[in-house]
Amino acid sequence: MPEFSEPIDVDPTVAEANRRIVETIPPNSEDFEDAQRGLLALPSVPAIPARRQGDRTVWNFAAYDFLSDSEAPPTVNASLWRQGLLTAQAGLFQVTSYEHGAIYQVRGYDLSNMTIIEGDSGIVVIDPLASYETAQWALKLYRDTTGSQRPIVGIIYTHSHVDHFGGARGLFHERDDVIDSDIPIIAPDGFLEHAVSENVYAGPAMARRSEYMYAAKLDKGPHGQVGAGLGLTISTGEVTLVPPNVSIGGSGTASVPRDQWSAKDLIPWRPGLHRQLIDGIRLVFQLTPGTEAPAEMNVYLPQARALCAAENATHTLHNLLTLRGAQVRDAHAWSKYLTETIQTFGEHTDVEFASHHWPRWRTADNPTNIVDYLSIQRDVYAYLNDQSLRLINAGRTGIEIAEDLELPEALTAHWYARGYYGSLSHDLKAVYQRYMGWFDGNPAHLWNLPPAKAGVHYVEAMGGVDAVVAKAQQAYDRHEYRWAVELLNHVIFGHPADNTSAKELQQKALTQLGYGSENGTWRNFFLTGADELANGIERPANQEVGDLVLSMSLEQYFSTLARTVDGPTAAREQHDPIVLQWLVGGAEEETCTTTLRNGVLVYVPGKDRFAGTPQTVIKLSREALNGLMYGPTGFTNAFDAAVRDGVVQIPEGKQEYADTVFGYLTAPDPSFPIVAPAESDQ
Repeated sequence: MPEFSEPIDVDPTVAEANRRIVETIPPNSEDFEDAQRGLLALPSVPAIPARRQGDRTVWNFAAYDFLSDSEAPPTVNASLWRQGLLTAQAGLFQVTSYEHGAIYQVRGYDLSNMTIIEGDSGIVVIDPLASYETAQWALKLYRDTTGSQRPIVGIIYTHSHVDHFGGARGLFHERDDVIDSDIPIIAPDGFLEHAVSENVYAGPAMARRSEYMYAAKLDKGPHGQVGAGLGLTISTGEVTLVPPNVSIGGSGTASVPRDQWSAKDLIPWRPGLHRQLIDGIRLVFQLTPGTEAPAEMNVYLPQARALCAAENATHTLHNLLTLRGAQVRDAHAWSKYLTETIQTFGEHTDVEFASHHWPRWRTADNPTNIVDYLSIQRDVYAYLNDQSLRLINAGRTGIEIAEDLELPEALTAHWYARGYYGSLSHDLKAVYQRYMGWFDGNPAHLWNLPPAKAGVHYVEAMGGVDAVVAKAQQAYDRHEYRWAVELLNHVIFGHPADNTSAKELQQKALTQLGYGSENGTWRNFFLTGADELANGIERPANQEVGDLVLSMSLEQYFSTLARTVDGPTAAREQHDPIVLQWLVGGAEEETCTTTLRNGVLVYVPGKDRFAGTPQTVIKLSREALNGLMYGPTGFTNAFDAAVRDGVVQIPEGKQEYADTVFGYLTAPDPSFPIVAPAESDQ
């Protein structure tokens, strides 16, 4: 494996393009004024240590000290550098004051913001960051700065992404994680289902790709990571979750009837809005499902004339399909709900804030500031959706649309419509994918060879490894880095044992693409790929997700197990179904049945009337079941140990059936290769 210790120099053409980008961006000093407005305190520590591993840092403020020079270095796109300067503003900020006290935000402590609303006697927290440690220190900054020891009387999760709930238990560290069950934990309907789906079902793969997207392991600096556009990076601490006990829009809440609407809510009654009162704080919720997250909502505070736009409007073009992987988002729904936001809250809002970036205020000089901002954001997503469909219906493919379609100048004239986190290119492809799927209709693309096999044939057709590397070098010298990367990828995947020169050149080409990217996540992907080609894959720190397991239903639990079954082996070796009945004790004992058949683990609540007589019955507590999921020795060994310890009860002589089923479970690979082939493909 080649190793490169010295930073790669920026190509002069990339440096010149990075310099010229300044000329395309409208000057706007208001963002810097807004990003610093209301600053009460800076971070009190240079870094935040891991809760259980004190020698590991989960967040490093000092690492971004280089983001102080207003002039961008040649290795960073000047537009992205400006966004980095803005997102590096860290500390406690007062957003506004009102009758109960104030609304505060802690920014720069994680990828996301934590908002604190003071009530009659306590505080309500909106979106407690991504990890236990950062939320703990963010709350400490608020308490140390204001002197307030008000208890937490409510938590609101605006949506189902981990950077908006992962730090929840860190808010209660002073109570040793004992949380009052009477505290309302509020989330949009479907929150728990989507939080588990995204972070557990495909969690290992998403976590691996998140290493590329946020580049937390890259050195911070002009040659490395300078942010992710939406924030600096995501913290690497302990992920927790306090499950919601109030579901907005679910069976437990209903739209507020017209005759119960109060003039104190300011905004007119509208079907679909939901209202709560916590500690004297009036809260109006607008559900926005299918926008930036499958379960999401905006929050309006009429007493403060303040609107929390969740992650539906931030100072960047957002993702319609995030590069870490997720469900494709609905640009049409996104624009529709922003229209509803404008019509419902626009004239009644003096300050708008979100779960990322900095607020916007209505001013005497600019009374339409907030409505204009929300309207431009709305127009961007509507334009992406509608123009993609127009071109789809003209026979254009996703790649073709992304290559040719640009936003109109009326939109790109605004900083917050630029692609710092989402990009026009991958968002347009996402719209195509949402409506048309992965296939572009060309039968030549219906059954493509996988990269390793295609690489062998491409390299052979072009004259061998040396010839392809020579062609890639020519492309690199002509500054055609995209073509160089494509050529070299065939060598790296098709000839993994004979490609040192290809990897060296690929690292350089990816680096130049990273240096020139306005999009923070593109830069991170390119530079992380370059780093792994040079230095190999660093195994990630173990991030515990125990709270997510605790929050699963039994169906979600066994669905997670089903996704780890080695289906081909099980189907080949196990011809007769194996039926296990489970008696899971808890507040109420639950019964369920799992059947391994045809390489599939089938879950049925209660007894399966068609599976036949169970080979055995397994009795255990829900706590014991949770402990089996991510045991360090694997599910089978953890199960065997639990049986020996009497934690799991199973009839004598019947354990072999359970062991057979569990023997087909596999463990995910948290560090699978991305820019080079897996060993199985070599």
